[in-house]
Amino acid sequence: KYWKDMISLFFFFFFPFLCPLDPRLEGWPLMSSPFPTTFIIGTYIYFVTSLGPKLMENKKPFELRQIMAFYNFSVVALSLYMTYEFLMSGWATGYSFRCDIVDYSRSPTALRMVRTCWLYYFSKFIELLDTIFFVLRKKNNQVTFLHVFHHSIMPWTWWFGVKFAAGSGLGTFHALLNCIVHVVMYTYYGICSLGPAYHKYLWWKKYMTTIQLVQFIMITCHIGQIYMMDDCPYQYPIFMFIIWLYGSVFLVLFLHFWYHAYTKGKRLPKMARNGINKDQ
Repeated sequence: KYWKDMISLFFFFFFPFLCPLDPRLEGWPLMSSPFPTTFIIGTYIYFVTSLGPKLMENKKPFELRQIMAFYNFSVVALSLYMTYEFLMSGWATGYSFRCDIVDYSRSPTALRMVRTCWLYYFSKFIELLDTIFFVLRKKNNQVTFLHVFHHSIMPWTWWFGVKFAAGSGLGTFHALLNCIVHVVMYTYYGICSLGPAYHKYLWWKKYMTTIQLVQFIMITCHIGQIYMMDDCPYQYPIFMFIIWLYGSVFLVLFLHFWYHAYTKGKRLPKMARNGINKDQ
């Protein structure tokens, strides 16, 4: 089975040309080809790692508190809406948390899940603003490999997921969890962007990394079930392998971050160790 996964991973890059497309997505924005998504992500990486820092090198950092507060609370609202839609289009209305295959029908519930999957995919482009704000505020130390990799890989892999397998329990559990986690995370960012007067309400910052770790453990365990079910006819097993690999890689990366940030006490400045980052 593992050899089949590796072979499928190779052919994954040729899916747009070799596999039948989901006709329900015909004409949807950004869905005709992976190249627009790839171009956007490539432009994003170039800007936040090279062009942006060079343009800001001799300029004062932008003051973006009001814009960031609006942005963060908007993402909270969007994440709440997507959580509700994921629940109503499957997770609270029939999914088993085990072998839930893709529903390619045009039933109202199936189409609702397709729309939710596309919205989740599109939200990953909105979240690229996280890094752009770092660059414009000259917080280049926060533009880490973990941060850029996470924001880059999500929209790219989700293009394939939406294009070929929109609407399944096995393929959307991690998205549901991610929306719930983002409600917590962006609430923190939103309160933080309101200014120092609100920092006293951010004592729970130290638990956010723990929440993210729990998220990746749950994703890895949930998707790992497919290797213990011999009779699960999921249409694209390659996606299961990619989700499992994604959960495992980010679990390791976040554990590494946790170790250096909290266990070894390298989380600076001092206020950040106490649960508040004055630079937010």
